Amino acid sequence: MTRRLLPAAALVAAASLALAGCAGTSSPAASGSDDGKISVVASTNVYGSLAAEVGGDAVEVTSIVTSLAQDPHSYEASARDQLTVSQADLVIENGGGYDSFLDGLVEASGSTAPVLTAVEFSHDFPGAKGHDDHASDEADEHASDDGDGHGHDHEGHDHIEGFNEHVWYDPHTIAHLVEDIAHELGELDAAQAETFQANAQALIERINGLETSLETISAAHQGEKIFVTEPVPLYLAAAAGLENATPAAFSEAVEEGQDVPPATLLEAQQILRSGEVRIVIVNAQTGGAETTEITKLAGELNIPVLEFTELMPDGVDYVGWMQQNIDAISGALAG
Repeated sequence: MTRRLLPAAALVAAASLALAGCAGTSSPAASGSDDGKISVVASTNVYGSLAAEVGGDAVEVTSIVTSLAQDPHSYEASARDQLTVSQADLVIENGGGYDSFLDGLVEASGSTAPVLTAVEFSHDFPGAKGHDDHASDEADEHASDDGDGHGHDHEGHDHIEGFNEHVWYDPHTIAHLVEDIAHELGELDAAQAETFQANAQALIERINGLETSLETISAAHQGEKIFVTEPVPLYLAAAAGLENATPAAFSEAVEEGQDVPPATLLEAQQILRSGEVRIVIVNAQTGGAETTEITKLAGELNIPVLEFTELMPDGVDYVGWMQQNIDAISGALAG
């Protein structure tokens, strides 16, 4: 995917021109929490779904990017988005350069709402918090509070070379994020803290079920190879014990919207023709000539091709969505 990030200065300029016009006609999604509910703003519907499940009726959740036709990497924030963020009590983002537009909105709006950043809960993220027990996580969080209402340091959240920012495909990371969502909601509404914790625990138990499903795949297919046109599903595949056979230069080029070098494309084709690749996984939200070519070759070689998305489809929650993806992998490997 080509990343086109909106500069913060441009965002502020655009917002200053449009905010007055939209403030008087703001939709319910941008109306704050006049009804007494905690206002949560999430960069995508993935994180919005998690917040809604933990917060229940006590929260009003607005997810900024919700359509499978939208690309969070290149999403251009609007003045209405800035207004929504300015009224948030809690903000949830992915981080790692994936949804940088939200950092720009927080800065431009002057919001002092706590911001939870999912990549901070990934063991692969440089400087990630430890997760041996959540009590130590919370201690680390509060020790790092810089005094302006933010419990997290936002330096270093831009894209990091070699780091796979698609951490929502890692159930283990998401389980720890859910814990902190419950904690932050409890800080905002102490009277319902126990309810938030109970909701979070119920969700984590369902997430643990995902990990059990992945362990079942690993037990039967450990070390079998897959090919991915982009690194989106790699956390899930690794948890299933599968090995990524994709040349790094191939998936990096496709993700950045660049042409795949001819030698790399040839290498990729040779890998598929080797007979060792069991599944090809493509990003259903993006494409290009090289992705089309790989998909076509996989079909000719009778290699199953699965389509995964970056955003959550309508009519399903996070756990249901991930289970669908896991079941697709399992079914393709069994075929």
